[in-house]
Amino acid sequence: MNTPHPSISGLPPRAGVGLKPQHGDEILASRPELGFFEVHAENYMVAGGPMHEQLGRLCGRDGSGPYALSIHGVGLSIGAEAGLSKDHLQRLRALLDRYQPASFSEHLAWSTHDDAFLNDLLPVPYTAQTLERVCSHVDQVQSTLGRRMLLENPATYVEFAASTWNEADFMAEVIRRTGCGLLLDVNNAYISCVNHGRNIPAYMAALPLAAVGEIHLAGYFPEQDSLGQTLLIDSHGAPVAEAVWSLYARVIEEIGPQPTLIEWDNDVPDWSVLYSEAQRAQSIMDELTVAVPV
Repeated sequence: MNTPHPSISGLPPRAGVGLKPQHGDEILASRPELGFFEVHAENYMVAGGPMHEQLGRLCGRDGSGPYALSIHGVGLSIGAEAGLSKDHLQRLRALLDRYQPASFSEHLAWSTHDDAFLNDLLPVPYTAQTLERVCSHVDQVQSTLGRRMLLENPATYVEFAASTWNEADFMAEVIRRTGCGLLLDVNNAYISCVNHGRNIPAYMAALPLAAVGEIHLAGYFPEQDSLGQTLLIDSHGAPVAEAVWSLYARVIEEIGPQPTLIEWDNDVPDWSVLYSEAQRAQSIMDELTVAVPV
């Protein structure tokens, strides 16, 4: 194992799960061994209600709860050609001020065009123009929020002929220029590499793993494209695949334990199933951790 890279986020280097309201009562009753919970920011941009009450009991109103909190954005549209929504940014800032989460993250993707919001995370061409725009948007987010954010590598199904950068180098350059961190979605990395015929070890080696602040794991669904080729879909509706577990273990062996989230957003299973996935991630971290002499 190489020298571990400590997480650049405030999250503990342990397994966590995405918080689902239907699991709240069981979680509150059992207080499972987890490092943190993660929620989607856009689900909490309201003044009150039962979801806020539940989140407050688990993570506290100021980060003082029994569990750490990660807030994950899905609507900033950082890769869009248009400027970021100032209203959305201010609502996001109010949410982060309210809970003081250990970490905030968003996607390298776009989901807005003119006044329309598209319920998807769409890919960007990796060009010099896109690089300038994404860096400007990341700088704006970090300045408005007053904190470093994590940027997540995407799951993609098409690539642009106009791209002049490869994805890993593009991500690394954004991180170098803006000082943001990397949310390493291992499932997304595997999906994109398989879909585009990339070399997985080379892709991972090109990413700035020292900038990892959180890791995501999720399930995918295999489909057939119009040419009969296998296309992996980032479904978030299945257990983590064995190939992704293997890739995750190699990452942990390389950089040491990191805050690791199990994402399961569709066809959400019973709490016991979700918790068992988190326990597996924790077991991998525990098994690959070696004692460092004092």
